[in-house]
Amino acid sequence: MINNQNILETVHMVQKEHLDVRTITMGISLLPCIRATAEATADAIYDKVCRDAEHLVKTGNALAVEYGIPIVNKRVSVTPVSLLTASFSGKEPLLAAALDRAAKTVGVDFLGGYSALVHKGMTDSERSFLNSIPEVLASTDLLCASVGVGTTRSGINMDAVRDLGNIILRTAALTADKGGFGCAKLVAFCNAVEDNPFMAGAFHGIGEADRVINVGVSGPGVVFHALQNAEDADLTEVAEIIKRTAFKITRVGQLIAAEAASRLHANPGIVDLSLAPTPAVGDSVARILETMGLTQVGTHGTTACLALLNDAVKKGGMMACSAVGGLSGAFIPVSEDEGMIASAASGTLCLDKLEAMTAVCSVGIDMVAVPGDTPASTISAIIADEAAIGMVNNKTTAVRVIPVPGKTVGDEVEFGGLLGKAPIMAVHTPSSEKFILRGGRIPAPIHGNKN
Repeated sequence: MINNQNILETVHMVQKEHLDVRTITMGISLLPCIRATAEATADAIYDKVCRDAEHLVKTGNALAVEYGIPIVNKRVSVTPVSLLTASFSGKEPLLAAALDRAAKTVGVDFLGGYSALVHKGMTDSERSFLNSIPEVLASTDLLCASVGVGTTRSGINMDAVRDLGNIILRTAALTADKGGFGCAKLVAFCNAVEDNPFMAGAFHGIGEADRVINVGVSGPGVVFHALQNAEDADLTEVAEIIKRTAFKITRVGQLIAAEAASRLHANPGIVDLSLAPTPAVGDSVARILETMGLTQVGTHGTTACLALLNDAVKKGGMMACSAVGGLSGAFIPVSEDEGMIASAASGTLCLDKLEAMTAVCSVGIDMVAVPGDTPASTISAIIADEAAIGMVNNKTTAVRVIPVPGKTVGDEVEFGGLLGKAPIMAVHTPSSEKFILRGGRIPAPIHGNKN
């Protein structure tokens, strides 16, 4: 039962604590769009996205006004495009251009799904698709790409991991005038999920309905303010406070998700519970961890604090929502979190610590800028390490790393908006090249076989 206190509390969270619905993402199946030629397929893709998502932005804006809850992004995710290009090797950019044009026509912020799932092996058409990624990300504005390189059940495809190092460097070079921005639209996954509403890794899984609404809530500022009023609480009570706060945040997301699906005549999907930070002061996951007692995020104890936060968010959110999915936890993107930016700039937060934090939170090495002369094999090795954490721990991990052309440690790169700015972080200089060039597949862990 909603009472006046609930209403006033929500108003306060919106006005003072940065509460928002981070994204309404419409997932659209493109499987009905496959035609005899790449040109006809591209036309069908454009028409279907424009038809299905025609009212998405308008509906999101109307819900924000009616309920007084900011809805920051309206997005579209589509069927992994590599499934549509299997017969059109070399013509992948035609489909990419159609998707980018459709995203602009319907007015969404981003469109995700220029994706390939190659966790166990690659076909010739998938190799062609992967090779198209740099050109596509450099020539489009709103299209995002992702590559699934491993799962707990299949292991890690190290051939794909090896190729991604070169793909990321090529993407950075082709978007050098924007600080390598194309790489901010490319994610490498282990255990990729099919209902993720967040970019750049969103795609519409083949097990999904034709049209689905997934919602990503946020609210690190709300959790931060709740803990500021509990300075003397022990960690058991801290966890309880986070759980209760996550429950309130998720109820907002559940309401918006149900309304959006109904008005857009789409299947209701999931609510993603992730705490997604922004560069705004007071909207930082890092500052939550510091409120627990750390002088600066990245110091000893950071991983333990993050484990507590992530678990409490999930427990609170699960009680508030009928369908939880996506990534659901706490994001730690460096450039998008002002507390993470400050810690990385001071040297307290390093890549090794980020890797450790990955084991207990959502996703992984996210929006991390590294020197532009970083070898492709080093980038591949970073992806391999993250994928190994995901594979062994049966969780989703990802890498979104940006080698910034012409920049080195001590410099920073500005992306603007929600993507913020990033200090260039150091990578280890001893080579991993021989390991990466071996290729092959890292076998699945024994607990991956559950039959």
